Amino acid sequence: MRLATSSPSGGPHVVPVWYELDGETVRVGTHSRTIKARNIESTGRAAFCVDVGVRSPGIRGVAGSGAARLVRDPAAVRGVARRIIARYIDADSDSARALLRETDCIIEILVERASSWEH
Repeated sequence: MRLATSSPSGGPHVVPVWYELDGETVRVGTHSRTIKARNIESTGRAAFCVDVGVRSPGIRGVAGSGAARLVRDPAAVRGVARRIIARYIDADSDSARALLRETDCIIEILVERASSWEH
């Protein structure tokens, strides 16, 4: 997924991230010192895009935006971060443990608007 935030002055910041989608909420683990986390603290907004495929048929995706906040409760952060990491790599690997140590907050986006496509 690509996550888009903007600085208080309106400058865009777009980065690839690992994510979890739970109903109408998108969650991303990160560290509070990252630009994306600082932007969300300042603006309270974020947008995202998930897509696959390079040739039709098989091109599909979803994009959306909404209110965003940082979750900092250590128990909640650890639980969500573990689930997200386990979607992508072995949760017991050295890489997973290092990522978990570096994750001190969760970006939580309440999806207000979304659109999808399939070709």
